[in-house]
Amino acid sequence: MLITVLLVIASLSCLLTWLLRRYALASSLMDIPNERSSHSVPTPRGGGMAIVVCFILAVLGLALLGQVDSAIAFALCGAGGLVAVIGFLDDHGHIAARWRLLGHFAAAGWALFWLGGLPAISLFGTLVDLGWFGHLLAAIYLVWLLNLYNFMDGIDGIASVEAICVCIGGALLYAWLGDTHGALLTVLALAAAMLGFLIWNFPPARIFMGDAGSGFLGITLGVLSLQAAAASPELLWAWLILLGVFIVDATYTLLRRLLRGDRVYEAHRSHAYQYASRHYGRHLPVTMAVTAINLLWLLPIALWVGFGGVDGAIGLLIAYLPLVFLAARFKAGALETK
Repeated sequence: MLITVLLVIASLSCLLTWLLRRYALASSLMDIPNERSSHSVPTPRGGGMAIVVCFILAVLGLALLGQVDSAIAFALCGAGGLVAVIGFLDDHGHIAARWRLLGHFAAAGWALFWLGGLPAISLFGTLVDLGWFGHLLAAIYLVWLLNLYNFMDGIDGIASVEAICVCIGGALLYAWLGDTHGALLTVLALAAAMLGFLIWNFPPARIFMGDAGSGFLGITLGVLSLQAAAASPELLWAWLILLGVFIVDATYTLLRRLLRGDRVYEAHRSHAYQYASRHYGRHLPVTMAVTAINLLWLLPIALWVGFGGVDGAIGLLIAYLPLVFLAARFKAGALETK
């Protein structure tokens, strides 16, 4: 039964992506290459709305059947839906950065209200409750994650395979430790929706997800990570490890650009994955390398942490050190030479 449901979600996502591609072509909703692009062919955008619609419908259906806790459903659908609408409007026109940011914090606040804020976190074997400061950090974390996901969605398939790999890791953790409030079904539903979209987004991509899809994925994965932390404090570390490729590249790049005095809100193509794609001349090797890093390096460490084999902070350090090296190796945040 579960396999059938997941196949239906994936199939619906694939069909909706096809319809959105036709709509984008008819409406001239195209991503036109420029000097800051990592692609060379005009490509339809906005396909991420297929992920949004399929996942929200799946979560609402699971909640109505009593398989997902209603508070989790409200957090995911409300926050994700608001971010997706903001992104959809921005894809079709332009929304000033300050208004987008205000909407992002409103979405984060909505999610944290239903989640009960940041739960106590495990730090070297000790549970630490940060109180109101923790809730503020959680809001900043959610807003940063949804924006970094947008920054990292710059080459074919990379954001899609990242989300699928993270969901695989989350599903394995829940399968081993026990489902909590429908968390296993939720991450599987997201993976299925992503798989349907990836059929159209795999290199060479025939449609991009756009800001609506990338922002939605960022805040959704962030909310799921906080839900995991509420189930077991070590799981937050495990989710941060699973998200390591995107977190390290985006954060390393941002810090380097801030130190240089760049306008960080302006578009650029100085992430490590963008330098790597230009180095290899194609998107596919980089997307596949990200998949390999996720499944062969980050996933085993995340499971090691989640199963209690090593402290979460230590596991995070072990997981991130090679990623920092790769970010430096591929000049993340460096000025691009003309």
